[in-house]
Formats: sequence, C-alpha cells, structure tokens
Amino acid sequence: MQRSLILTALLLATALVGARHAVAGQAPAAASDPDIPISHRDRVYSAEQYSNTVSVTDPVDNKLLGTIRLGDPLPGNLSPLYKGQLLVHGMGFSPDHRTIAVVAIGSNAVIFIDTATNSVKHITYVGRSPHEPFFTMDGKEVWVVVRGENYVSVLDGATYKEKTRITVPNGPGMTIFSPDGKYGYVCSSFTPETEVITVADHKIVGRVPQASPFCPNIAATPDSKQVWFTLKDTGKTQVFDGQPPFAVLKTLDTGPITNHVNIVRNANGMFAYVTIGGLNEIKVFRTDNFEQVATIPVGKLPHGIWPSGDGTRVYVGLENEDKVAAIDTLKNEVIATSPIGQAPQALVYVPDAVPAVSGTENSAMTRMTVVPQGHGSSNLQPLGVAGQSAQLWLAPPGAKEEKAPTSVSLSDQGLVQVLEAAVTGLEPGKPYLLALASEPSGAGISEPLQGFMTNPAGAAIVNAIGPIRQLVRGGDNIPRRYLVILPGTADNHGAAVQVQREQ
Repeated sequence: MQRSLILTALLLATALVGARHAVAGQAPAAASDPDIPISHRDRVYSAEQYSNTVSVTDPVDNKLLGTIRLGDPLPGNLSPLYKGQLLVHGMGFSPDHRTIAVVAIGSNAVIFIDTATNSVKHITYVGRSPHEPFFTMDGKEVWVVVRGENYVSVLDGATYKEKTRITVPNGPGMTIFSPDGKYGYVCSSFTPETEVITVADHKIVGRVPQASPFCPNIAATPDSKQVWFTLKDTGKTQVFDGQPPFAVLKTLDTGPITNHVNIVRNANGMFAYVTIGGLNEIKVFRTDNFEQVATIPVGKLPHGIWPSGDGTRVYVGLENEDKVAAIDTLKNEVIATSPIGQAPQALVYVPDAVPAVSGTENSAMTRMTVVPQGHGSSNLQPLGVAGQSAQLWLAPPGAKEEKAPTSVSLSDQGLVQVLEAAVTGLEPGKPYLLALASEPSGAGISEPLQGFMTNPAGAAIVNAIGPIRQLVRGGDNIPRRYLVILPGTADNHGAAVQVQREQ
C-alpha cells in the first residue's frame, strides 16, 4: 500500500513538472495549452534602445535582476571600430522558452540569447533596419521583418542562418503567427497593407487593408480567430479575422501614439490590452464585442506589453520613465513598478525561462523540482549609466500640469543626453519646432533643437542629442534654458504653444 502511494505521488509530481514545461495558454500560444503560474523561473525581458541593454526582471517580486549589455552608450558607439549593438529594440522568444531573439535596428542584428545563462550564443546580421523577430510555433524558423527594405528574412531556428526571404510590400513592421501554426501575419510601417503568409510554403494568401501605413505591432488571439494590430500614425487599432478570408472586423480609435497590443485570457474572458503612448495609459477591450472595459493610467509613454503565463498579470515598458509596470488583469490596476534601462521598446514575458534545479519542497512524500530565488542571474550587470535619466513635461502656457500632453525623457550618455519627447495635443500635419528658450514663457531668444511634422493624430516622437539636462536645470554659471514647442520652422516660427513644466 505504501509503495502504491509513493508511486502515485511520483507520477503526480512528474505530471506537474511536465505541465510546467508546456507552453502557456496565453499569447503567443494556443488557447488549448495550459496556463503556467507565476514563479521565480519566469522572466520579463525589455529591449532598451538608448542604453543598448536588455533588462531582466523577476516577476514574483517585480525585482530587476540586472541587464544584458549588448552595446555602449554615446560616444563609444560612434567609433568606426565599434562592434557592439546599436538601438536595441525588438524581441521574440522560442517555443521552448530557452532562447530570446533581440533585434538591434542600428546595427542590423538579431541577437540570440540563452535564457538560462543570459549569454549571447549567436548574432545574425540581416538587412537594413530590422524591427521585430519571432519564432514560428514549431521553432523551426525565425521570421525577422526588415523594415528598411521589402522582405521578411527567414532564419533557420537551429543554426540562425538566413535560409530564404519572403518579399512583401515596402517596410514590414512586425510579424506574429497564428497559434495553430498555419499563418504568419506581417503588418507594414510604410505601406497600408498587412500580408497573411502560409508558414509551410511562405506564400502570400491574404492581404488586409490598413487604415494608415504605420503599423508597429501585431498580435493574434490564442484561439487563432482574431488578429489585432496598432496604427501609430493615426492612433487606431484594427482587428481582422485570423482565418480566410481575413476580413476586417473592427477599427477602433484608441488614441495618439498607439504603440503595442497583446491578448490576455483570464477568469473574466479574453481581452486586448493596447498601450496608448500619448495618453500614458492602457485601454482594455473585450475580444468578443470590442467593448472598452477599462482604462489604466500607467506612466509616461507605455510601449511594449506582454501577459504572464497564467494571464493574471500583464507587463508594460514605460519608454519615457525607464520602468516596467506590473498590472493585475482582474483588477486592471498597476500593482508594482521597477527600474529598467533607457527607453524600453519591445517587452516579452517568458514563463519557465530559467531551467529548474533540484530541491526539496515542503511535501510529505515527494521531491519536487523547484527554483531558488536568484537562480538564473549569471552574466547580468547592474544598470549603471543605463539607469540615469531625467523626465519633465511640456504643456500649453497656463495649463494645469496634470493636463500636460507631452512627456520628455533625457537619457544620460556620459556628458550628453538623448532627448525623447512624446508630443501630443498639436494640429495634425503641421510643422513644429522643439527649441530651447531663454524665458520660461517661451519668449526671448530661442535655439532650435529639432524640427518635426505632426502625424494625422497631432502627435510625434521627437529626438535630439546634447547637454540638454544641464541647460534646462541651469546652475554653475550655465544660463538656464527652457524646452518649448513652437509652430513653424527654425527660420519662421510663432509663439510657444507648449512650455516646460517641472517634474
């Protein structure tokens, strides 16, 4: 009798361990797959384009474990002999959760990282300005959209070498796969059309019209019935049928700088979570009737988003705050934030990213496979300069600070900073100038930093480089300057329409 009980317990333990190695029933996997409870073996990875790092967070206690440093900050990355990565941006992961693929836009690289050791195991260089990579559902291929050209680079899932290319319209923005393994969906950043491609033979079998050209992100529901994609230029999110004839189901007006979308399944149903960068919030929609059911304030310029393996949480990178936020999906509220590197872009949650180690769990009859806290932290480095940034707001003269439409982040790169402004609240399709003014009101002498044109949603992402933090704070014989936005150009502009507010 005792032998029978022991055998039963061992079989149960084996089944539990096996279940944890299955793919979760959350995006990007199938609805029929089991959920995976949150544990210390899970990891949240974020790709950070100004510090050229990948931050690694333990979701149990929302603690930053460290960074994987893939490149150097300015000015080191300007050297002709520089070998590191530049503009670390896109992310995907393998079906067995043992490899993450990271794209560096500026160096045209796809970096493959071992999740157990946090070490780079291979680098593949592809065409101009790749954006996002992802593994096919069987892990045999990695599709990398080459946004600066007109094709998807298909890499071998084992050797990581390019095996073929799939020609698509100019500027492919991202690819994701139907969880049933049949289709790859490739939206575009320059052409208003999403392609549906068969995974088996790489043939285009569907073309879905986009309401505007600039799609940065796409997601498929775990039941393979719907595909959601975002349009950053017009502030919309579209939904189409994931199966033939791939008809458009819904177009939603979501808000300026609509960034990423992902799918969450929990006890309340299935939902699409959309990051709205210009509003500093996430909007939550039901997938059955497209009703908006929640708005979640999260922080400055939310970007990449991904659910936990059991759908109880969703994680989002805050691009202009250098943080990752954890959200309870049943309450739809932020429950924790933790620091990460500069200007996080794509973000993935990888259940069981760290292999288990043998240990004893508090059980009367079985030895279970567990993981101690801190396991899987080798080769990680502290944030260092990647954790140094400053933030401020721009708002119309006289407006209340809580209504400030533009967030600004200054990411330290030694003596200079990379400025990124998420600008909203302006007239669509008009020229504007980001400048430094000698007076807080925007009056006086103005020094141009960057001219820009607003998109159809009256928004823009504006960048500049220089010792800007020192100027906007003043002191030590440095005349203080104030960030402002002026209508027009450097040669012909009007009075300030947005002025600097203190953090």
